[in-house]
Amino acid sequence: MKLPEPQVAVLNAASATDETPIERLADEAGLKPETATQAVFELRDDGLLDVTERETVEYELTAEGREYIDAGLPEVRLYRAAIEAGADDDPVQMGRTIGAADLDGPEVDIALANFGRKGYGSIESGELSADGDADAEDDPEAAALAALAAVDDEDDSDAALADVDDDDVLDQLVSRNLLERHERTVRTATLTDAGVTALMEGVEATEAVDRLTPEMLTSGEWQDVEFTEYNVEADAPEVRGGKTHVLRQTAERVKDVLVGMGFQEMDGPHADADFWINDCLFMPQDHPARTHWDRFALDVPPIADIPEDLVDRVEHAHREGVGEDGDGYHSPWSEDFARAVALRGHTTSLSMRYLSGTEVGELEPPQRYFSVEKVYRNDTLDATHLLEFFQIEGWVMAENLSVRDLMGTFVEFYEQFGITDVQFKPHYNPYTEPSFELFGRHPTTGELIEIGNSGMFRDEVLEPLGVEHDVMAWGLALERLAMLTTGAEDIRDLHGTLADLEFLRDAEVTY
Repeated sequence: MKLPEPQVAVLNAASATDETPIERLADEAGLKPETATQAVFELRDDGLLDVTERETVEYELTAEGREYIDAGLPEVRLYRAAIEAGADDDPVQMGRTIGAADLDGPEVDIALANFGRKGYGSIESGELSADGDADAEDDPEAAALAALAAVDDEDDSDAALADVDDDDVLDQLVSRNLLERHERTVRTATLTDAGVTALMEGVEATEAVDRLTPEMLTSGEWQDVEFTEYNVEADAPEVRGGKTHVLRQTAERVKDVLVGMGFQEMDGPHADADFWINDCLFMPQDHPARTHWDRFALDVPPIADIPEDLVDRVEHAHREGVGEDGDGYHSPWSEDFARAVALRGHTTSLSMRYLSGTEVGELEPPQRYFSVEKVYRNDTLDATHLLEFFQIEGWVMAENLSVRDLMGTFVEFYEQFGITDVQFKPHYNPYTEPSFELFGRHPTTGELIEIGNSGMFRDEVLEPLGVEHDVMAWGLALERLAMLTTGAEDIRDLHGTLADLEFLRDAEVTY
């Protein structure tokens, strides 16, 4: 029997009694994996090999997971420190216990979040109580990490999984970014009786070519060579070309949709005066959202080029209110604070610049403007919050606008993305009245997630800006829109240091 050289090499490397992975066949035959795979499938088609496919799951420790193997999980360290401090008898100060556990930075939040989840104790009014009957020494997640680490150097993931037979524990470690889960298809090959017979009778290698070249055509050589059969089932090298990021796709589509609805795009500084970010929005200067806890202040000189008359009108609105029945906050108001610079917490600062006429001059209705730009907030990271994200800002200035017009705009906008189940809930904002939040249903989990905030700008906002017409406005979350369109369940999968590269690579190109 005559066969191409790669097939002969694979046939000689295969066994009639043991299933041999294709990767090992390739090593023993001295072939590239893709060449060996093609030869295996060709031999299978000729009845000389049997091929078996199995789906396997492997787990790999992340850098953070390895750190906790030596140092211990944050919640276990917190429990040990609490027991040493006597928290199993009487509550102890949480801060002192955290210090004793040598926890800092993100580890504090991790420890506190998992302390109660695992039943190690409770936290109330800044004091920590520990359950003396809890068994932190046999923490299942810590044991799983240790089992996986113990066999990691031996490259024996099957042994590791045999020691960790609780899928819930593995899922929890993956969600905590302590493990990475890898799913792949393993193909093994075994000689058939026909394959054994062929080897016993003798197999002769023939030279085969896998492509037709111009030289073969001109010389006539193509008439005498044997061509390798084309196998569409054979694995090929994975080639990942560049493509537009999922979030950029969504942003570009948002821009096109809004331009198609008659909107013009705004732009402006990421670092701006608190005057534009908050004061123009009738946000009192002693509002909790304007403290250092929620605001990224910059140590730079204040912004001087703000119209003095506009500053005076905004200050008057804060102190005295607007209109005969208006009533201001009667709270501290500092022009120095208004001119101080911070990273914008929303792109409504752009809306204030445009509505005031500072950017493009005085505007006459009707007007429609939008922006899709980054904002910065000192939030706690979770599945729906980031420290920096993209906001879809928009507003419409016209005569006799109502909430009905605003809701209709959202229905039309979200329908362009296949989202028809948009729900509204009344809400309070210092700068809009009436106001409401928007919610959309996640296509995978079925949960309602908040996707935006909106309302009609109050007179206290519009009158100091010199606007005499109705203005409806909104701020929508671009990442949460992307979650609804892609099915991503965690906003951190889309961008940031924890982005899921496999999800981004495999995401469907939608725009």
